[in-house]
Amino acid sequence: MKPVQVQFLFDFGSPNAYLCHKVLPGIASRTEVQIEYVPILLGGLFKLSNNRSPAEAFANIPKKRAYDQLELERFVAKHQLGRFQMNPHFPVNTLKIMRLAVAAQALGCGPHYIDAMYAAMWEQGRNMSDDGEIAAVLAEAGLDGESLLALAQAPDIKARLVANTQSAFDHGAFGSPSFLVGKALFFGKDRLQDVEDEILRQQSAS
Repeated sequence: MKPVQVQFLFDFGSPNAYLCHKVLPGIASRTEVQIEYVPILLGGLFKLSNNRSPAEAFANIPKKRAYDQLELERFVAKHQLGRFQMNPHFPVNTLKIMRLAVAAQALGCGPHYIDAMYAAMWEQGRNMSDDGEIAAVLAEAGLDGESLLALAQAPDIKARLVANTQSAFDHGAFGSPSFLVGKALFFGKDRLQDVEDEILRQQSAS
């Protein structure tokens, strides 16, 4: 079976990225691939691509917003993600926690950190732009908050988040959740089946 590189371009600020995060383990198991989580800064990607958040872009289209909510509810029901709830502080400035994601990956605790932060954001409804809340979540998760917070301020960690965001844009991304299967780009939770199909297609390609 041909090895395939799969990347998940994510920002904790996207509820749809959280929903994908909960479904991706099934795809990874079925296709026997390791999915690489690539932290990006969604606000930075919006600026690069001249994009806006759905809440802003569709603010004056109530039927579109209502349908998006319906699709979210259908996705949650289909995948039995009953812990999901909209964050009351949304939209949240995620710069600090995305830098921490890069730092956590550098320290080898990326998956544990990502699980804890997604739960805090989209299951517990916590304000993850608040320094005290961030420190509390790190402590509750049993993570080395002191080391993570210090490393997140390092110039190379900050630069890596910027570089990840630029690379996402260079590969055609304009929002999150986005996926790269090899060089093939997919956007949105409604493209997860296409992501899985593309993994299998590339694996079987001669």
